[in-house]
Amino acid sequence: METILETRRLTKIYRSDGVATAALRGVDIAVGRGEFVSIMGPSGCGKSTLLCLMGLLDTPTEGSVLVAGLDTGGLGDAARTRLRRQHIGFVFQRFNLLPTLSAEENVALALKLRRRPVAAAPREMLAAVGLEDKRRRRPSALSLGEQQRVAIARALVTQPTVLLADEPTGNLDSETSQRVMDLVCHLRRERGQTIVLITHNEQVAGRGDRLVRMRDGQLLTA
Repeated sequence: METILETRRLTKIYRSDGVATAALRGVDIAVGRGEFVSIMGPSGCGKSTLLCLMGLLDTPTEGSVLVAGLDTGGLGDAARTRLRRQHIGFVFQRFNLLPTLSAEENVALALKLRRRPVAAAPREMLAAVGLEDKRRRRPSALSLGEQQRVAIARALVTQPTVLLADEPTGNLDSETSQRVMDLVCHLRRERGQTIVLITHNEQVAGRGDRLVRMRDGQLLTA
């Protein structure tokens, strides 16, 4: 299997008031193209830090992140942004939808930021997640589950190589969580996305091909 996302000896140290805290301690993980990897671990173990570094939202203290075989360590901010926009989509627990925009406008924004033609893609993506009839509604007029589906549509409309999801069902009830994960898995089968997903939920984690557990900034299994 081709490796699409990889970390090598990834270390992240935060410093505050002269105190150093190691969030990650030499993490090595390789994710294959089309693979669905679930990551579990207690709060504060470094899961979200790992996802941010894999998604090029932050830079490591030591070690490297490789995206599609390219070592990103020597890239400047502009090049990292281009690579992120080309290959990576994000779904967050808090959705991060803009409240003044409609569902369709929130999805379209992902294309505009990448300077791609908008056309019918946002509407089609919302139809894929079952929200075409609510495309003109703002987030405040949608349920939490519907907002998360908009966030998924926004992440996938650019057809990213990798989807990174940080607790995507954390704010949802069990029934809505099930529907959201059904949708993610369905779209993955249709579109061939690689998925790296953080969760505290064993059932959600079980939907993946592989489960990785973390503790104290290190992987227990990879």
